[in-house]
Amino acid sequence: MKKDIHPKYEVTTFACACGSVLETRSARGGRVQVDLCSSCHPFFTGKQKFVDVAGRIDRFKKKYGETVNTGKKAAK
Repeated sequence: MKKDIHPKYEVTTFACACGSVLETRSARGGRVQVDLCSSCHPFFTGKQKFVDVAGRIDRFKKKYGETVNTGKKAAK
């Protein structure tokens, strides 16, 4: 194996926006700031954030009326 071609394997600190800090080893080294981690990501926590689409629905109903014509004739 050739000498001095491999990167140094240093202690790296990953800090999340939620405040969680993880210390591990990486070739990058130093401190890395991340937005999401396993402590706050919805996939791992099970807490899903739903987007409020009520505004979109209200605008659609206001623009096109309360009922939507599907092109089918009503049954008699």
